[in-house]
Amino acid sequence: MIWNKGTFFVLAETNLKLPSQEEWKQALTKIQKFDDFKPYYWSFQWVNEPQVNSEIIGKLAYQILTTHRPFDSPEVHTQKQVTIKREIYFWSEIIELKDDVKAGLTLTIKSAMQFKGTLADFFDNHPERQDPEKILRGLKVKDNDFGFGSGTIVGLAGTVGEHRNKLIEMAAGSTSKKALIKALDHQPLVSVRFSSNKEYPYAMAALNPIVTAETAPILDLDYGELLKYTKIKNFTDRQNLLKDAQEQAAILLSKYGITIEKRPINSYDYPENFLTTKKPIDQTLLLFGNGVTGYQNSILSGLKKGGFFKRHSYFEKQDTGTSEEIKISVLKLYDVDLEPLIKQVQKTLETYKFNSDIIEERYFDPQGEKNGKMRAEIEKTVNRLIEFDPDIVLVCLPESDRYSENYKKVSFYDKIYSQLLKRNTASQFIYEDTLKKGQNNNYKYILWQIIPGILAKLGNLPFVLAEPLNIADYFIGLDISRRKKEKSPGTINACASVRLYGPRGEFINYKLQGDFIEGEEIPQRFLEDLLPHNTLGDKTILIYRDGLFRGQEVNNLLERAEAINSELILVECKKSQTPRLYKVHNQKIDAPEPGLCLKMSSREAILVTTKVEKNIGLARPLRLTIREEGKQVSIETVIDTTLKLTLLHHGALKTPRLPMPLHGADKMAGLRLKGIYPSGMLEGDRQFWL
Repeated sequence: MIWNKGTFFVLAETNLKLPSQEEWKQALTKIQKFDDFKPYYWSFQWVNEPQVNSEIIGKLAYQILTTHRPFDSPEVHTQKQVTIKREIYFWSEIIELKDDVKAGLTLTIKSAMQFKGTLADFFDNHPERQDPEKILRGLKVKDNDFGFGSGTIVGLAGTVGEHRNKLIEMAAGSTSKKALIKALDHQPLVSVRFSSNKEYPYAMAALNPIVTAETAPILDLDYGELLKYTKIKNFTDRQNLLKDAQEQAAILLSKYGITIEKRPINSYDYPENFLTTKKPIDQTLLLFGNGVTGYQNSILSGLKKGGFFKRHSYFEKQDTGTSEEIKISVLKLYDVDLEPLIKQVQKTLETYKFNSDIIEERYFDPQGEKNGKMRAEIEKTVNRLIEFDPDIVLVCLPESDRYSENYKKVSFYDKIYSQLLKRNTASQFIYEDTLKKGQNNNYKYILWQIIPGILAKLGNLPFVLAEPLNIADYFIGLDISRRKKEKSPGTINACASVRLYGPRGEFINYKLQGDFIEGEEIPQRFLEDLLPHNTLGDKTILIYRDGLFRGQEVNNLLERAEAINSELILVECKKSQTPRLYKVHNQKIDAPEPGLCLKMSSREAILVTTKVEKNIGLARPLRLTIREEGKQVSIETVIDTTLKLTLLHHGALKTPRLPMPLHGADKMAGLRLKGIYPSGMLEGDRQFWL
């Protein structure tokens, strides 16, 4: 049974009879007790000739698979109380094949770390079970009945004895009912919040703890060791798992009269749906200073030959073409000799015609826990560095700080980064293990990674696209970062910076949302601010939205565009629920190349933008959707534009998954939620987030 646009659609197995009208009325009465349906007034009538389209068939197929869960989950590793399994995740799709709209299913594989037992087992064996609030709040858990997704325990909801009968009546799954019946009266009920931001009470035996970096130490597990077994390195194994899952789905769905094609969607049967770039995307020409061009794999060579494409006015001397000195301060949080690295940093800066001066170096030795007194001492140390008015501070951190947030400790990184950024001082962090690895090659790899980033953080542009993008005059990225409220449903949100890029992909400026907002919709006043008439009037602008446009965002944007006589191309860029794509070689699947694309319709495509090492996993594509309300362009042009905009990361040599107008937007919004942003600078022209 599914609920679709005001109507219930029901599909029975082919050998079963549908329930009577009286049975339906009883079911509807029961459904009305659930909070999601309380606002509705019900009437009951049969639909004589229901219009069943591909979307409805796809949703019904998904519901059948969700209800019966026919897929095997082979176990690949066990460590103490944890087992690692390969699980099949799935959802419905709509795809245009040979000018016909078809219902589809995506099947994909994920590795799951599963606790061998329930939350009740975990709680009963915990040494601090006398303080349930302390050990349960914040834990990630999974519903044993339905298995999909995860929720977070946000508090306690009394005891089982206080609410048993009511909860048994409301329980949607058999496991939950059994857990409620068997649980002792004094056992705590936990309140679980899921991605919908709704909270539900659970008996602990109906939940499984999810093993994360945060919970692993509590369970006495080596999380890093477990992660090694989550990687599916063998593509034959991946192919066999997918084949088995397809067969299991086909057998179950056939009982309901739904058939699955024997072969998954592929380029042999549907060549028109698969697109590739005419040439590898890394062979797109980039433009450096003095008209020098080069490819993405020769960025350092291009910078040495031509220098930076554009210097920030602060570092430019018009008469000589050289720069003002970059003032660098150094802060060490562990005992290490940095002189060899510093010399190499200054030497490399000189090759790009940037002079530098080390104006102050300080060493602070943090001992023990990151307590308030220690943080105060670090604050004093950083303040003394800031007094010298550096342009950038080079910070060396101990390896242990890299994982501080996983264990709910305040990291040195956050503390120092926040303090420097609030004083409008750029920073570059290097961890202990990175520094040790870099010593073997005279820090060459470290310098490749950090020097362009340092200079870009100071407002300089290392390179842009050699050929302008013809689809639009400007490019904008929009995002919302969410932080869940601690003690009530819903979220506090901060609008990520809106970033403006020119036709060559050159960064122009950013804007940050000043006030926190409720919900996920970007306010109209902010949307109007990001489209100033003096810059964007009479222009064509492509706007990338991280995820979906929410609420009235599209209407508000189009209203503003009409007011300034501009046209908007509105593109949603989703990172989640995107099918994996594979390259086929000799009838076996392999990792895809960047640029491989599955065209879902004339306005939607699944695009691979990254190359991932086999020991890490498989590339996760993006889902690009052109909203029909804006200016219409070909999906092929949007694909090409998106790929080229991934080439412009100035803080690393590896290209990002997202186009640069969106890359890092979640980090910027996350920093904004923590109160970390340049003091008094809710807009600027320096890429401080790199």
